Amino acid sequence: MEVEFTARLVKISKALRTHAEEGMERIGRILGKSAHASITFSVQRHLQIVELTVQGRAQKIAATGRADTLDSALKEAIDHAENQARRYRDRRVGSKRLPKEEKVMTAPPVVRPKSRATQPPPEDGDEKTGRSASKARASIAVHSFPAKATVVEPHILKNGEAIALRPLTIEEAVKEAEFRDRDLLIFRTNAGNTFVLHRRRDGQMELVEIP
Repeated sequence: MEVEFTARLVKISKALRTHAEEGMERIGRILGKSAHASITFSVQRHLQIVELTVQGRAQKIAATGRADTLDSALKEAIDHAENQARRYRDRRVGSKRLPKEEKVMTAPPVVRPKSRATQPPPEDGDEKTGRSASKARASIAVHSFPAKATVVEPHILKNGEAIALRPLTIEEAVKEAEFRDRDLLIFRTNAGNTFVLHRRRDGQMELVEIP
């Protein structure tokens, strides 16, 4: 892996550079040979800081280590970056395997048609008989219809709300039917005439006089 070093107010020793290259080599084996890294060494108020960035083909890893020495800070940053690289590798392998497993789990079962029972070949003398028997055994779908139509008895409910108890005029009967939200109302007038008021399918109210 190609590694770029940057030093800010610190000096990078040969041993420190070797340690960094070895750590980057381990990360490179996880992310691939095309990955490259940059490491920056700096100091802030007697605290040694190592900032590490690894750019892979499809993944970028950033890690930071802080310690009293550059060696400890570098080790912390490399460990952090290596853990990220391993988690990325595990997720990538799991995502590649998942569709195959789902395909195996959700594949519909193979249904094979039932094999026909093997029949012994007919003899020469019974060749015509065998042909006629095979024709007679041919399955034919037969649809049967009932001789008489099935009569379903209607479900009848008794209800006295359709009868007005007091005498009404025709206008009052129409208002009463609307108030009760009913399509049928039987009422009588003050003169003693009986009428049936019902709503037709077209929505109009029809008045029928009962003789």
